[in-house]
Amino acid sequence: MIIHLVAGGPTNLLPHLQAYDGEDVCWVGVDRGVLALLDAGIMPKRAFGDFDSIDEQELRQLKTQLPHIDIWPAEKDQTDTDIALDWALEQKATKIRLFGVTGGRLDHLFGNVQLLFKGKDGQIELIDRQNVVTLYRSGEHTVKNEGNYSYISFIPMTPIRALTLRGFKYPLNAYDIPLGSTLCVSNELIHHFGTFSFTEGILMMIRSKDEK
Repeated sequence: MIIHLVAGGPTNLLPHLQAYDGEDVCWVGVDRGVLALLDAGIMPKRAFGDFDSIDEQELRQLKTQLPHIDIWPAEKDQTDTDIALDWALEQKATKIRLFGVTGGRLDHLFGNVQLLFKGKDGQIELIDRQNVVTLYRSGEHTVKNEGNYSYISFIPMTPIRALTLRGFKYPLNAYDIPLGSTLCVSNELIHHFGTFSFTEGILMMIRSKDEK
């Protein structure tokens, strides 16, 4: 199962959601993200949130439209996106994509980035119009050359031991990357596939493209 969560971030940063639709995809709206889904012509199977970002009339309409809506109190110990992600993980989804979680308030952005730690390597993707963000733990990982994303950056979330990059424009061989390093920003694949491996740490991979 693939689960796509759409939160209430700025809609101008959303990619074309229909391009990610498919028979094996379960769409979930998070708070105002429900409206973004409906505007895209997609009916979410579930919705989560305190819905404090929409008015009472909109909420009444959503209650009649949606097959299942979970309304939470505004004062709680998790964000709406965190609650929805926990549900998605309980469904044993093989891939979970988060949309509408970038832009606007930085506390929301950094909180959403932290949610990547909840998944297995590459299981959760954070996606907007220009970026795909994933998280990996130590080991060897393969990355495919996708023409839409010209750049691949690696950001250390912890100190990284013995990072090796193969198939990249700027290769590395067993190089230690400390916190705060920008060494691995804006790399590029030069083959159909590349590999990255390291023996210790947690690494964020960001695939990016320039805005046209």
